[in-house]
Amino acid sequence: MANIPAQDIQQIIANPERADLIVKYADPLGNELARPLTTAQIRALFGEVRQIQGQMSIEHKKAWRRLHLLKPKIAYRVRRASGQGVKMLADVLNPALDEVLKAKDEPTQKAYFKNFVEFFEAILAYHKFHGGN
Repeated sequence: MANIPAQDIQQIIANPERADLIVKYADPLGNELARPLTTAQIRALFGEVRQIQGQMSIEHKKAWRRLHLLKPKIAYRVRRASGQGVKMLADVLNPALDEVLKAKDEPTQKAYFKNFVEFFEAILAYHKFHGGN
C-alpha cells in the first residue's frame, strides 16, 4: 500500500481540491501502519511538522529551512526504529515532502505545506482509528 503513484502524491500536495485522494490513501495506509507503527513513533515526526507549521507564518525562511531538514530527521527515525512501520511511513512522506519542496514562491510553499500537513494528519487519524497504539 505504501506505494502511492507519483501523480497522486503531486495532486495531494498541489491541488487542494483533491481531498478525495488524501482519504483514498490515508485510510488504508493508517490501517496498514496500525500494527507496526506506534503512536509515539508517528507523533515524533508529526510533532516536528506541527512545530514547523507554527513557525511558518512567523518566520517563513526559518520554517522552510526546518522543512528541508525534516528529510534527515525522517531518515534517522527509520534507521533507529525497529520493524518496518517507520520505513513504510517514510516511503510515503518523503515523496510528499519532495513535492512540497518544489514550490518556488512563498504563497505556493505555504499552500503545499498546508496540504502536506493535512495528509499527514489524515494518516495519523486513520492510524488511531484502526487501532494504532
